Amino acid sequence: MDFSLTAEQQAICDEVHKTCAPFDDDYWLEHDASAEFPSDFHQAMAAGGWLGIAMPEQHGGAGLGATEAALLMHTVANSSGAMSAASAIHINIFGPHPIVVFGSEDQQQRWLPDLIQGTTQACFGVTEPDAGLNTTSIKTRAVRTDTGYQLNGKKVWTSTAQEADRIMLLTRTTAKRDCERPTQGMTLFYTRLDHDYCDIRTIAKMGRAAVDSCEVFIDALPVTEEDRIGEEGKGFSYLLHSLNPERILIAAEAIGIGRNALARATRYAKERVVFDRPIGQNQSIQHPLAQCWMELEAAWLMTMKAASLYDAGEPCGVEANAAKYLAAEAGFKACTQAVMTHGGMGYAREFHVERLLREVMITRLAPVSPQLILCNIAEKALGLPKSY
Repeated sequence: MDFSLTAEQQAICDEVHKTCAPFDDDYWLEHDASAEFPSDFHQAMAAGGWLGIAMPEQHGGAGLGATEAALLMHTVANSSGAMSAASAIHINIFGPHPIVVFGSEDQQQRWLPDLIQGTTQACFGVTEPDAGLNTTSIKTRAVRTDTGYQLNGKKVWTSTAQEADRIMLLTRTTAKRDCERPTQGMTLFYTRLDHDYCDIRTIAKMGRAAVDSCEVFIDALPVTEEDRIGEEGKGFSYLLHSLNPERILIAAEAIGIGRNALARATRYAKERVVFDRPIGQNQSIQHPLAQCWMELEAAWLMTMKAASLYDAGEPCGVEANAAKYLAAEAGFKACTQAVMTHGGMGYAREFHVERLLREVMITRLAPVSPQLILCNIAEKALGLPKSY
């Protein structure tokens, strides 16, 4: 069993690191304070060809797998930008996957090149305030018209909606009560985010201010049939194809942020002298950091296992969920310990670890809660009865 990266995979990490390097701590501290989207970082990643790493080569992508995408996002999250940098490009990596798998050739030609080149930005409209993780209970409706569909509803936690030109929307075309199964009757659209019909309001939040999270109020948005992905009523099943790779990417990002924080804490522990000795000489400082290193390493192995299974076309739901859980917990613990290692200065913005702690929280909360992952593992890995 070989755990080493191939020469091509190591080259990805090296080149992404070079792209991220000019966007230093000061850059991200400024964008965190101003809540300004990092457009120049986004364009630099597009210019490097990274936005299309997992998209088809015939449309300008690299056609690589979840393993390479995870390496990309881990490297980005382990840079100064942490989750702000990762979230600026996250939607591009596997978010358009339903288009790749189920979109027509015409749709792929119309949509994918612009996403890959970074000339179009997209957002993802799935979560709703009254449905939460119970996606089958969404209320956004798409009703047939003479020219296509008319959409009405509300989405929440839609990242980059302020910057986006287009939105991928999950809607109901058949009421849940009229379907044999709750997962039926949902339809997926990829359409223009028209501000004449969509009211976008930014959510003030704990961290990652440089990348917005929004409420989107949709009022009579006209959508043509050409903007529907696949068949009507099968949108939920299409969405499932991007869930496992998204969990793998979130895991890679959480580990990247955790390693970022651990490196800062280790450096500070070597340099900070109290009672005439570096604090890193004390076991009360050493041992928690050593434990963080081990937990991050273990989470990384599970993440790479899940990615390799996905790329091999094997079932990977349990592994992807486990990777997301382990990575989020390990990343959060590492960031917390980094703040504690810095002592009072860990609370100061100039040392950046408080920013990493605020940003790593996202990986615990989204796109699925740790409690639901534990339910999934209990049911799928251990064969216990479904609890919800």
